[in-house]
Amino acid sequence: MNTRLVIPILVLGALAFACAPRTRTDALSASTPAVLATVQYVALQRHETHDTKLASKFGVQVEPRTVRFAFKLTNTSKKRVELQFPSGQSYEFVVLDSIGREVWRWTRGRMFTQSLQNKLLDGGETMSISEHWNATPKSGRYTAVATLNSTNFPVEERADFVIP
Repeated sequence: MNTRLVIPILVLGALAFACAPRTRTDALSASTPAVLATVQYVALQRHETHDTKLASKFGVQVEPRTVRFAFKLTNTSKKRVELQFPSGQSYEFVVLDSIGREVWRWTRGRMFTQSLQNKLLDGGETMSISEHWNATPKSGRYTAVATLNSTNFPVEERADFVIP
């Protein structure tokens, strides 16, 4: 067989194979197997989160010159939960006055990493967060807001309290 003819035929065959129409699944599996695995993992995670629930409790304790906050989250399912956070800030506490104006924010003046964070909660496990506000605000009615900044399990709780 003539080698002058074999090489151009092989090149044309390879070009025809590379340019041939493919289904979406064929294209993904042939070009990027890692992307396909990631897509399957994300779908599996979304499926698991429908069966999982977090119970939350939020309490406020008023003391002289200090207000204490306690935020508890419990995984009520038997499955492990992976909480995902877009940054190093996993929670927030805010105090609002009686007409809804912000009086205090826990994160004001703080800096957080800009990397993704994950926290695992086993079935029945509780995550406790406590912070305090050292201040002498005016007497009156206030609302404290606790927020879990999770992208897959966002939680917000409110508690009213009075400063005499």
